[in-house]
Amino acid sequence: MLWDQFDDSSRLGGAPLNFAAHAKRLGHDPLLVSAVGVDAAGAAAMQAITALGLDTTFIQSTDRFNTGVATVRVDTGEDTSFTIQRPAAYDAIALTDAALDAFVRWNPSWFYYGTVFAARPEGRGVLDRLLRALPHATRFYDLNLRPGHDEPDLVDDLLHRANVVKLNERELRVVHDALGLPCEPETFCEHGADRYGWKAVCVTFGARGCAMRVGDEYVESPGCRITVADPVGAGDAFAAAFVHGLASNWRAARIARFANRVGALVASAHGAIPDFTLDAVFDA
Repeated sequence: MLWDQFDDSSRLGGAPLNFAAHAKRLGHDPLLVSAVGVDAAGAAAMQAITALGLDTTFIQSTDRFNTGVATVRVDTGEDTSFTIQRPAAYDAIALTDAALDAFVRWNPSWFYYGTVFAARPEGRGVLDRLLRALPHATRFYDLNLRPGHDEPDLVDDLLHRANVVKLNERELRVVHDALGLPCEPETFCEHGADRYGWKAVCVTFGARGCAMRVGDEYVESPGCRITVADPVGAGDAFAAAFVHGLASNWRAARIARFANRVGALVASAHGAIPDFTLDAVFDA
């Protein structure tokens, strides 16, 4: 959970927060594990998160580090790069036994994680404890690789832990180069499922749509024609829609079409968490 700093503005973001906000809009009940600093940015973040209707029970406050910040650059062609300042407040999460017991009692159906948080030892330790405590949750790994937070052994371990995986075209090439999986989408999905035991996997291609395998069913779905206002957060919205479709036991083709629409709807608006309704998705 952090502030995305653009040339002309700052916007609350971070992939897990974006995912949680969109999952909430799709009718789910997410709990976000994160932390803010004892600073103005942290106070503003908590106010914004509350306004999104998200549960703040497991969002901690720390004076060890400042609230997280990422510098964002959107280049020509809609390529986006992030420079993440570490350590940040979320690196100081303290997972008490009482908090862990509360998670076990809550008994979530799904567990979402990415790579950035686990790239530091503190985050890796918190993630390990949560995964061990929640063995029955379906583990969804959205890679969201960032420079300096993409060590191959870490990615390989997180892929092994996952039941469901999502990555984009650039991350597909990184995984191909680092771990030797095929670069062609269909064979990547097939070989990845064989190697790691994934139940489902999706590769996104921005405006060109996605490739998705659910069980033994493989589909490719074209993207939606839109005018892009801001690509930041569209992948996180797609991820929430992907999980929504899987949790609803939809067929792969339906999930892919739905996730493409949700991602496109978010990309057509400014900000990573614009307002949308399910009616707007199906009208897209």
